[in-house]
Amino acid sequence: MNTLLLQRRSLLITAAAAAASLALTGCATRSPSLAEAPPIVFVHGNGDTAALWQTTVWRFESSGWPRERLHAIDLPYPLSRDDDAKPQPGRTSAAEHMAYLQAEVDKVRKATGASKVVLVGNSRGGNAIRNYVYNGGGAATVSHAVLGGTPNHGVWAIPGFREGNEFSGTGPFLQGLNAPKNAAGDEVSGPVQWLTIRSDHNDKFAQPDGVWIGLKGTATHVTAAGPELKGATNVVIPRIDHRETSYSPAAFEATYRFITGKAPASTGIAAENTVVLNGKVTGLGVDPADAKTGHFSNNLPLAGAQLEVYATDPATGARVGGALLRKTVGADGIWGPLATQPGVPHEFVVSAPGYATTHIYRSGFPRSSDLIHLHAERMADADQGAESIVTLARPRGYLDPARDKMLLDGAQPPGVPAGAGVALAKVKPSGGVRSIAGEFNGERVTGQTWPATQGHVVVLELSY
Repeated sequence: MNTLLLQRRSLLITAAAAAASLALTGCATRSPSLAEAPPIVFVHGNGDTAALWQTTVWRFESSGWPRERLHAIDLPYPLSRDDDAKPQPGRTSAAEHMAYLQAEVDKVRKATGASKVVLVGNSRGGNAIRNYVYNGGGAATVSHAVLGGTPNHGVWAIPGFREGNEFSGTGPFLQGLNAPKNAAGDEVSGPVQWLTIRSDHNDKFAQPDGVWIGLKGTATHVTAAGPELKGATNVVIPRIDHRETSYSPAAFEATYRFITGKAPASTGIAAENTVVLNGKVTGLGVDPADAKTGHFSNNLPLAGAQLEVYATDPATGARVGGALLRKTVGADGIWGPLATQPGVPHEFVVSAPGYATTHIYRSGFPRSSDLIHLHAERMADADQGAESIVTLARPRGYLDPARDKMLLDGAQPPGVPAGAGVALAKVKPSGGVRSIAGEFNGERVTGQTWPATQGHVVVLELSY
């Protein structure tokens, strides 16, 4: 189908617009009947976690979707292999990724009694969805497939360059998925209905130059239109970044409209009177093949980790009262549940042998969630000797000085290039234990500096 260009004013969110977007819009609308609300399975991207779907799930709930029919999966080893055909410790092949998704869909269908589900994937998650539909029996179990920022024609399409990689547009994996499905040359086919969501120019993995893959000055032979698929409904949203193709309010609106045929009542998030939080504590694995860093990303539970949770003062980040929760995490990594009040900011403190004591500060939670995943950090060699280490993290999007209004410790975050290519900014503040704040397009997270010399690191984690 022809590309649908969503006409919008700039996605540069001013404080006023952010306040409107994040406004707690009161009670959610009436839940649709189960026939109107098929189960949705959310599939995260390369190296990511189910936690990134937290705000998307809130938006679906706030528009009446039953919570029990919203399922975000957590791939244990979320990184793709360097060469899909060669086993690599701590990484998954495309076939393994597809098999995991297939098993999760089967669980959801059994639990809900639904014959079909909706699949919504970001980035690599879309690869697994396409592979499942065409090679894993998903054509019979999936009604709608939504692919946000999926590099359907590759992150690069350079003949002879790393063609064994899952993200090579000239490699066998994507060439197989993109093979024409009919005489018209469509790259998708029914009965599944297909939607792609992409940025007009701001997706770091859909760029004509290889700057974001370490090949600055080299043509990738990929354009901003790379995520589109011939025969699908293809939506373009101006200025969004790679992750915002799935996790932004605009992406939610496009997804909801595609599934239901109508606009959501709101893209805002409705507050609940009581909030119950839960999630998983994870750490890092050891990859013997990676002698340089010794680590890789995984979503495995960090059994035995110690957790403390505190309510904090929104102005200073200081703890208010005693611990709301103290727990030793079990084999499943689950740290909750914790009943708390909506809008109250929190400090999560994770400690485990071999890790820094990690202080994670979050702004207030308007709704309950079991996707509050907490990641224990290790201190980088370059940070040894610093008085304090504070990272501003935006898991559901990137930081772009040309687009976003942001501050870290009262100044522009250092080391953040233009172009929405990084999601983290780090400072090493001095001055002893004190308040420190991170701000991004109207959201403010305030914490406290903790002494790195005593093995502490601080993360100011944005929710939006």
